[in-house]
Amino acid sequence: MKKTLITALLLINVSLLFSQPNYLEETGKDYAKRMQWFTDAKYGMFIHFGLYSQLGGVWEGKEIEHYAEWIQANADIPAQVYAMLTSTFDPRDFDAGFIAKTAKEAGMQYIVITTKHHEGFCLWDSKYTNFDVASTPFKGRDILAELSVACKEHGLRFGTYYSIIDWHHPSQERNIDGDNSWDKWGHVRLKSGKKEEYIKYMKNQIKELVENYDTDILWFDGDWTYWWDMASGEDLYQYIRELKPEIIINNRVAKRAKFKKDFGTPEQKHPEAALNHVWEACYTMNHSWGYKENDKEWKDAQTVYNKLKDINKKGGNLLLNIGPDGNGNVPEESVKILLEVGKMIKGEAE
Repeated sequence: MKKTLITALLLINVSLLFSQPNYLEETGKDYAKRMQWFTDAKYGMFIHFGLYSQLGGVWEGKEIEHYAEWIQANADIPAQVYAMLTSTFDPRDFDAGFIAKTAKEAGMQYIVITTKHHEGFCLWDSKYTNFDVASTPFKGRDILAELSVACKEHGLRFGTYYSIIDWHHPSQERNIDGDNSWDKWGHVRLKSGKKEEYIKYMKNQIKELVENYDTDILWFDGDWTYWWDMASGEDLYQYIRELKPEIIINNRVAKRAKFKKDFGTPEQKHPEAALNHVWEACYTMNHSWGYKENDKEWKDAQTVYNKLKDINKKGGNLLLNIGPDGNGNVPEESVKILLEVGKMIKGEAE
């Protein structure tokens, strides 16, 4: 009996020795150390790119209002019909080296790309779905790997965006009781008994992003949905930190209104004064995140520069978006604005 008790105690001690810390209770010192590069960065590039990019905001010859990456919702396109876009997805002009070089010349320090937006399409060859690049004419290339490598070559950090809601996954369905696109698609229904299955799917894919692409940031979205609660978000946060303890995760992994780790994410606006937590404001350069052919209302370089300076003065970062077209080309006006802002930043140091 005594020997059995000693063995049990030894097993418990070994288990405690190798158990993962609770990352939600990270000390202020450890948090500040992990976040240091991010708070020093000040300026990053957001890239919205997916199946929607080839549509350019137009469906069946009609220009669809609002954000281009929401075209499936705003044109109320059934998932089975929308999925046919995989047959024409072939962005051969996507040039990760050019994008990273442009970001660096613009004064940016990191890049975040939409690896899976609300449409559910994955920009990498995932083992857990066929709704990905491996099922398109573009198969054989891995633009996430290309961009991750290009970031390292130019001294940039690499980040990946991942949507919590998924309009293609079989666990979810369009809300037929909705009166508008937001109610129907923004508040997509989770089928009964499917939450555990979908969370497992998410975790498997996130593990692929962390392990295959060495992502430094995980940028979540879609936390507003009714079936995603704080407990689910905190569990996912802990899981990701166990995969890579030094990774940085935005607050939309849980409920953004309450959860502020690791940084807040005001969108298309920023606060009038400094906040008591780390934050990053994301902005478009025109009116849409995804590529929209007829959206020519660009912010000029001075406007972008002024926003950057005001955000930085208040302790935040600016994450400025580009939306490559269906061929993978970054709109020329975007590049022009970025480089002009870069010259302004360099002028400060001279």
